Amino acid sequence: MSYLLLHSSTDGQTKKIVLKIAEQLRSLGRECDIRDLNTEQNFNLSAYDKVLVGASIRYGHFNKKLQRFATSHQSQLNSMKTAFFAVNLTARKEGKNTVETNAYTRKFLEVCPWKPALKSVFAGALFYPRYKWFDKVMIRLIMKMTDGPTDPNTEIEYTNWEKVSYFAIEFDNL
Repeated sequence: MSYLLLHSSTDGQTKKIVLKIAEQLRSLGRECDIRDLNTEQNFNLSAYDKVLVGASIRYGHFNKKLQRFATSHQSQLNSMKTAFFAVNLTARKEGKNTVETNAYTRKFLEVCPWKPALKSVFAGALFYPRYKWFDKVMIRLIMKMTDGPTDPNTEIEYTNWEKVSYFAIEFDNL
């Protein structure tokens, strides 16, 4: 079995999740090709048995390249076994950590022409010291509005790795 694992990551947490999924799948003997959706444009999807896409949200939006990819490859994606997961800090809260309850993910999937068979949402990570000045200010403002941590020295990984592992198993079983 050959899998294409694509990621659209802003600060690296989505890529970290994809790498963890690939590690788990490889331990089952699956071949995994990992590619960056933000920098690569040409994909031969027919070379793979399954496709997984993970994408992060920044300031309420996915990278526009995700929408372009989903639109330009919709026919092929919809005829394959595919999965999608979103990564965002909103998902750190109970009640906002499922596809149905995470507004950003739900809205994207409602208008997306690609209909993945498996979908999930994972909480991301908050690493203030790593952000550029503007992002640090904006994210602190958002965190203040959503009762999150605002200390500029905060580094928290909210990702539920058990949920990620379960998702990898579900993807393999598609």
